[in-house]
Amino acid sequence: MSDYLPPLRDMDFLLNEVFDIPAWWAQTPALAEQVDADTARAVLEQAGRLIADVVAPLNRTGDEQGCRWENGRVITPDGFADAYRAFAEDGWVGVAGAPEYGGMGMPKVIGAQLEEMLNAANLSFGLYPMLTAGACLSLLNHASEPLKARYLPPMYEGRWTGTMCLTEPHCGTDLGLLRTRAEPSADGCYRISGSKIFITGGEQDLTENIIHLVLARLPDAPAGAKGISLFLVPKVRVGDDGTLGEANAVSCASIEHKMGIKASATCVMNFDGAIGYLVGEPNKGLNAMFTMMNYERLGVGIQGLALGERSYQNAIAYARDRQQGRAPTGAEAPGQAADPIVVHPDVRRMLLTMKALNEGGRAFSTYVALQLDLAKYSEDAGARRLAEARVALMTPVAKAFLTDMGLETTVHGQQVFGGHGYIREWGQEQLIRDCRINQIYEGANGIQALDLVGRKLLGDGGQTYRLLSAEIRTCAEAFSAEFATPLLAALDELDELTDWVLDRGQGNPQEIGAASVEYLHAFGYTLYAYLWARMAEVALNTLQPEPFHQSKLATARFFFARLLPRTHSLSASVRAGSHSLYLLDADLL
Repeated sequence: MSDYLPPLRDMDFLLNEVFDIPAWWAQTPALAEQVDADTARAVLEQAGRLIADVVAPLNRTGDEQGCRWENGRVITPDGFADAYRAFAEDGWVGVAGAPEYGGMGMPKVIGAQLEEMLNAANLSFGLYPMLTAGACLSLLNHASEPLKARYLPPMYEGRWTGTMCLTEPHCGTDLGLLRTRAEPSADGCYRISGSKIFITGGEQDLTENIIHLVLARLPDAPAGAKGISLFLVPKVRVGDDGTLGEANAVSCASIEHKMGIKASATCVMNFDGAIGYLVGEPNKGLNAMFTMMNYERLGVGIQGLALGERSYQNAIAYARDRQQGRAPTGAEAPGQAADPIVVHPDVRRMLLTMKALNEGGRAFSTYVALQLDLAKYSEDAGARRLAEARVALMTPVAKAFLTDMGLETTVHGQQVFGGHGYIREWGQEQLIRDCRINQIYEGANGIQALDLVGRKLLGDGGQTYRLLSAEIRTCAEAFSAEFATPLLAALDELDELTDWVLDRGQGNPQEIGAASVEYLHAFGYTLYAYLWARMAEVALNTLQPEPFHQSKLATARFFFARLLPRTHSLSASVRAGSHSLYLLDADLL
């Protein structure tokens, strides 16, 4: 496997040339003194250096060793504890954390780039700080001031990690079925009892404490999802002065033996009357937990992008070096026994597909992160509301489309290697195994598609979608015809498809489920087309273009010529309706 190289030039291009984000920072009081272009560049360069030099080299050994469970303790692979300590001491766990509790206070557009680098270098490692950051966000928005003051500073420092405890053996997506109980105590605390499965980082040897956010039911709670509350349950109890005390009644019963991310501890956790503290209001736990879940959903999308980037870096290095056959037009390396495989059309197709999906995905994740920053920091209430609605609409697309494209990209990377891609030493097969979970956890991608169509589109009659469509049309007016014409054609097709789904979905609920996945993909490709058009226009209009801009322009042309036409078949599949799905009785499937 080649060394990981953080794509800092492309990140800088997006932040400064495409979205001109530093100009908005300068006009936003909450950010003007916190960050500028030079600060952002320095933060990403410093983080990228540590990630490439310290974290990335542990990726393969972490996969080979995996985590071990010994008598309730989890032991992470060699080097993980030291690397985590270095990562935490540099402040990267709290990079986007609230400054009043010790966080660095960077906007999400910076945090998103750091997440990509970390996950590309070592996804198993990246999951520990990712869950911690999500838990911190939920506490920041919903916990009482005493809980925030006690728990957020050591979590931002990286001395304590966080988890998200939702799933139970009988209860996955349908959280209304959960059985974990919370009994009130006379001292104002609660006794939490129950079992949770698939808990990332539920036990590990990286930090001195683990803060579990646990969904549970109070004794008088209503049935179903409306009767769920959220509790903070520390592995080690914390005194009023912040010092650690005795162990809480929390234990790890086992860890899962998984297809990938083997250096990330995926735990079965037992709570046996553990002391916990209510976060937010009783029976409003899903609202508080969704703050964390939506954060993680974008983060999981970025994981798919990240592994696609790592796969591309490996594949392009291999394709330039591996000699096999001759170019169709004749020898390009006549002094060698064969040409490098990068000359072959099908290898070019795979590499350009990877490059176009990765760079389009990075633009998309940055765009969503910018909407999150607008929703948080904008001085304009209307702009905040619009950004919040846009984030809600695009979150399921970000989670599902980025991870679906991530798997496609890692598979292409393996294919470039041929037989060597199937061999462990080259690292490509690990990327596929690691990437596969991204389509499953934090809400399987089919559930994300149902959320997009059934809740986000039908929920407001397509209003938020139409506002996004209008933005794209307005921007396209300034684009050259080369990119504006196919972009507007794709948008017309998506507008019509959206109206079709809205109309059919109201009359037949089966149509929503039948259309949702293909509709989400059509949505994703159209969003990529919008962002590729924006990137191409920057490259076209750069006064002193670099080879980087020439590469960007050529990749944009490939995307519009070879990938955007996929929307035609997706649209046809959606319009085929649900009828063919039910031609067979269930016992004949």
